[in-house]
Amino acid sequence: MATGGRGPVVAMAAGSTLSAASVPLFLLLVLPRVSQAQTFFLPFRQPETCGHNQYFDISALSCVACGANQRQDARGTSCVCLPGFQMISNNGGPDVICKKCPEHMKGVTEDGWNCISCPSGLTAEGKCHCPTGHILVERNVNGTLLSQATCELCDKSENSFMVASALGNRCVRCEPTFINTNRSCACSEPNILTGGLCFSSTGNFPLRMISTARYGELGVSFTSEWFAKYLQSSASACRVYGNLTSCQALGNMCVMNMNSYDSSTFDACGLFQVIFENTAALGTVHSVSFWRQNLPWLFYGDQLGLAPQILSTTPLPTNFSFKGENQNTKLKFVAASYDVRGNFLKWQTLEGGVLQLCPDTETRLNAAYSFGTTYQQSCEIPIPKILTDFPNPTFYDVYLEYTDENQHQYIWAVPVLNLNLQHKKMFVNQDSSSGKWLLTRRIFLVDALSGRENDLGSQPSFIRVATQISLSIHLVPNTKNGNIYPPLITIAYSDIDVKDPNSQSVKVSFSVTYEMDQGEAHVQTDIALGVLGGLAILSSLLKTAGWKRRIGSPMIDLQTVTKFLVYYAGDLANVFFIITVGTGLYWLIFFKAQKSVSVLLPVPAQEERFVTYVGCGFALKALQFLHKLISQITIDIFFIDWERPKGKVLKAVEGEGGVRSATVPVSIWRTYFVANEWNEIQTVRKINPLFQVLTVLFLLEVVGFKNLALMDSSSSLSRSPRSYIAPYSRILRYAVSSALWLVIGIIQIVFFAVFYERFIEDKIRQFVDLCCMSNISVFLLSHRCFGYYIHGRSVHGHADTNMEEMNMNLKREAENLCSQRGLVPNTDGQTFQIAISSQMRQHYDRIHETLTRKNGPARLLSSSGSTFEQSVKAYHTMNKFLGSFIDHVHKEMDYFIKDKLLLERILGMEFMEPMEKSIFYNDEGYSFSSVLYYGNEATLLIYDLMFFCVVDLACQNFILAAFLTYLQQEIFRFIRNAVGQKNLASKTLVDQRFLI
Repeated sequence: MATGGRGPVVAMAAGSTLSAASVPLFLLLVLPRVSQAQTFFLPFRQPETCGHNQYFDISALSCVACGANQRQDARGTSCVCLPGFQMISNNGGPDVICKKCPEHMKGVTEDGWNCISCPSGLTAEGKCHCPTGHILVERNVNGTLLSQATCELCDKSENSFMVASALGNRCVRCEPTFINTNRSCACSEPNILTGGLCFSSTGNFPLRMISTARYGELGVSFTSEWFAKYLQSSASACRVYGNLTSCQALGNMCVMNMNSYDSSTFDACGLFQVIFENTAALGTVHSVSFWRQNLPWLFYGDQLGLAPQILSTTPLPTNFSFKGENQNTKLKFVAASYDVRGNFLKWQTLEGGVLQLCPDTETRLNAAYSFGTTYQQSCEIPIPKILTDFPNPTFYDVYLEYTDENQHQYIWAVPVLNLNLQHKKMFVNQDSSSGKWLLTRRIFLVDALSGRENDLGSQPSFIRVATQISLSIHLVPNTKNGNIYPPLITIAYSDIDVKDPNSQSVKVSFSVTYEMDQGEAHVQTDIALGVLGGLAILSSLLKTAGWKRRIGSPMIDLQTVTKFLVYYAGDLANVFFIITVGTGLYWLIFFKAQKSVSVLLPVPAQEERFVTYVGCGFALKALQFLHKLISQITIDIFFIDWERPKGKVLKAVEGEGGVRSATVPVSIWRTYFVANEWNEIQTVRKINPLFQVLTVLFLLEVVGFKNLALMDSSSSLSRSPRSYIAPYSRILRYAVSSALWLVIGIIQIVFFAVFYERFIEDKIRQFVDLCCMSNISVFLLSHRCFGYYIHGRSVHGHADTNMEEMNMNLKREAENLCSQRGLVPNTDGQTFQIAISSQMRQHYDRIHETLTRKNGPARLLSSSGSTFEQSVKAYHTMNKFLGSFIDHVHKEMDYFIKDKLLLERILGMEFMEPMEKSIFYNDEGYSFSSVLYYGNEATLLIYDLMFFCVVDLACQNFILAAFLTYLQQEIFRFIRNAVGQKNLASKTLVDQRFLI
């Protein structure tokens, strides 16, 4: 075992192995023991905080002193010898040995290993110095060190044209522009020296160039150091020599100035336009009139109306399909990239987040180029990160790669709409009319270079960031094969004044949208709305006419107009509901199920009309629901008790001290019992609201039906957490939730009607049976002259009896040993729609006014005795009057029974008016439930559905929508029961305290 300075080291033979059991013992032998008092913190040091005689130890992460005669090197991570000292050895870090040079050889060679005599003096670093135009020679050709360094003058004559290199260590040929212009290595006046190039002043190129960088968003313009150094040279080299790199660099400077130009100024874009106009003789590239030979393609031209032609005239010669053998869902975008100096970098695909500043996984970044997937990405990036990642801008010319029918590969130039472009000092690309747009080609993401004022190595005063990049794809109208027009890149830059970069950040976004012309869909929707709206008016007129008959008023007044509007609101709500559900299901089915792409989802701006329809439908449906609710809680109802007294009893007489015989009183408890049952069935529904809400929520959130509402082509109900999740379409969310709500609701209604009511419980029919068993009929008026009658008169003559007699009566009825329950002898018809005459209604109102003259039955027990007796008398009078009316006692107010015509049933109105006699219509459908929740299930179901959808459209949250929907159901149910109880008590003299 050998030991070093920092702990034990175990020497093992090559190829030896350790068993699993021996590993812990081995670790104990090898690793140093850690005491309990040992700590693991250390001071934090930065390399730049080390002193001049210290270096930064990259292992210990701390500053360490250099050795004798040494100082910190340029990087700060090792040491070098002081001036006048040569290196003897150098193993890195402080392991450097330096030796002082002798007096006659005070200079040190460039590599630092030797001392040498310097006849022309020394630099501050102790190296030999040579005059301008000379190169330093320290060694022979074979590497032998000279005893004295020499400075050799490069030959500038016409035979050689040589000058010293920038490092001064070799002679290189003069820059060609110097030779071409002056036939020498000097650029003397009147020639122009700019950007390290020499140009003749006799040319016709503009001399007064503007090296200005404009930041229109901040309203700032200043002289850019980059433009001042390289604008004129790039423009001159491009114009005079047709230098490809210089032309690209000039184009880049134009793009850095947002492609903005004015014919009266000679800035980057102005110079580019001058060169473009004066090089027409060179011809075009690939027959593109906007693409001049040697020049980059920056503009599409400034003619008005040109943009619509480029964007919507020629479809791409390729097809896209979501499914099938020819599935094609990949947008293959490629870009030719250039650096700021105009050098071509490479062809590269846009996948991997080339244009996406926000970081993410490669799978999610690449989802942006999946056809049919609406893509949205946004984030906030600190300014220091932008300055670090993008010290110099990179420029992109974007193309869409495609394959034709012959499997030949082509690329299609993708136009750019730069929202910051100014033409004649106007932001023409921000105009709503595409005819005024000026399309461009080249883009960049970050420009932190042109914002440097005096020194290119300093921090920029301003930076320009592409904060919004949107790629929009338009489908060709009426296509069946997935043809699209050329995509459009819309880009918006933000100008940032860099003051305190550590506290500044910028929000950026990237999106891909798909659009198609919605004009035809809007026309079809308008036609459907017009046709169904006309039918709604006709339906509302019929309902109003039926209502006028039922209230017995032939005159058209303000109340009639109001009623018509309320009916029309309900019918129009149904129209909006039909249109919106139909529209939503159309987009859901045809978009998700299509193979070759023929439809694309509406973008959010195109959804506004649909959302407006949904909002209008909900508002009108809410009005209809409130109207029905108010109508139900304001009905007239009376329970007719057919029970008669049984004999007489002896009763004590107050104040007389004696007794006398009196009629046996009829029990009120049967009436209370029937009233309670009526109160219970007021809010009975054909569906379970809680089950409805929870089931829909389960299917949406747990099963994953909500994923069908995503704006992508997938029909899968499950999505991988690692994959990109597209934004939701409001139309698809409405369609999916509406479809599920309707399906679950209809299933519940069918189950309720087919199974539950048949084999478990039918509360409506049970109530009718209860009335018959209690010997109580229900007289109900929903309108002034129209209502319903439930005949509950017992076929046994009385119901207030003991258990034995009750069972006997039921047995006799089951064995058909007694008459049937119907109002008409030998029939079973117990429920009727009734249209009463005006005389009958007037007589009813006179008695009813006496019954409810005071504050109501809830205060009867605390009212005076005379008032109570008067109310009781009125109750018995009403009971006797209605009983005698049913028994045909009042010939002047008689009635007859008939069946409704089929057309009357369909239209929901009565053709005959009850002039002299009232009319009882046989009603086997128990239509008295129309004054209950039970008979208005369709209205309630649609109202709840639209409430759920409106909340979801507003907050994009199914859970919140489900919670609020159930909450409002319970609130209205409570209100309906509470107000219904009060109305029931006031109409029937039943004390509200006995209603449960």
